[in-house]
Amino acid sequence: MSTVWGSKIKIAVFGESHSDAIGVVIDNLPPGIELDMAEIERQMARRAPNGGDFSTPRVESDKVEIVSGYFNDRTTGTPLCGIIRNTNTHSSDYDQLKEVVRPGHSDFGYYHKSGGNNDYRGGGHSSGRLTAPLVFAGAICRQLLKEKGIYVGAHISSIGVIKDDGFDARVGAEMFDNLSRQPFPIIDKNKFNSMNFLIQDAKSNGDSVGGTIECAIVGVPIGLGEPLFESVESKLASLLFSVPAVKGVQFGKGYELTKMMGSEANDPFYNLGDKVFTATNNNGGVLGGLATGMPIMFDVAIKPTASIFKEQDTINVVTGENVKLNLKGRHDSCIVVRAVPVIEAVAAIAIYDLLRD
Repeated sequence: MSTVWGSKIKIAVFGESHSDAIGVVIDNLPPGIELDMAEIERQMARRAPNGGDFSTPRVESDKVEIVSGYFNDRTTGTPLCGIIRNTNTHSSDYDQLKEVVRPGHSDFGYYHKSGGNNDYRGGGHSSGRLTAPLVFAGAICRQLLKEKGIYVGAHISSIGVIKDDGFDARVGAEMFDNLSRQPFPIIDKNKFNSMNFLIQDAKSNGDSVGGTIECAIVGVPIGLGEPLFESVESKLASLLFSVPAVKGVQFGKGYELTKMMGSEANDPFYNLGDKVFTATNNNGGVLGGLATGMPIMFDVAIKPTASIFKEQDTINVVTGENVKLNLKGRHDSCIVVRAVPVIEAVAAIAIYDLLRD
């Protein structure tokens, strides 16, 4: 099974939820870069569960050990490898999953693909735990993008049916930084109570709830991207759909464009001084696969956490019997909150891959 992505840079993610460690190898980073370790640790902490109201009780420090490609506080240009030790595992909670598969999870497919040799503990290689190495790789790419005046930011766009305000013309680095320092990143703070109620109600009922995340990338040079297979949209989508629980991606107005006339959907160009802008950004800053210079805007749909504590119908893959599943373990009632920095991270990786010489 291959977990290697990229063309100009390549990333390979390894490990399982309950293995000794997880990590990532990043190939073709430029040499001589002094990494901002404090900012990397801050980004890692945003994704890490803290045992609070929104996340799993499993608490991991997510401390990254760089074991290659970094010498005398500089990247060497050789593959950079970072590992994260798994320390707080309760593997016995998953004993029943050796034969009984969870509805909505990857257990069934992995069992058949591996011939029954999959690591089923905590979701194995398909666990959300594997997003931690992505955040590490993304933090490095964010630093390299920042040097080029490119910034990435995101917020919770909705929890269930409760919607936050969307990004507008004010979107930029200052707003992104402000959102990134909030434990529950939303634009309209008045929506917190109703969103939190949905999460806590799901939690108290042994259930889970999903939502959406809106992400924006500003400062991207006009014309970035290639037609067809290396377009901005296809590059981003290929990584966004690699994040566990992402089930939908749309750029700009997305499906809303199907309800518009062409005269409404088109984004009119205009000059302002020596710069070109569009009056609207219905197409999300991308036309024909190439960046227009406007903020690249997209949102992703995050399904409810598959691992829930309600009794569910499923099967025993060894005996073929229909059985009931009463799940144990530690699981998020809503993974949308912790997914925000993950979406930002993979967006940064994708854009840097397009920019890298």
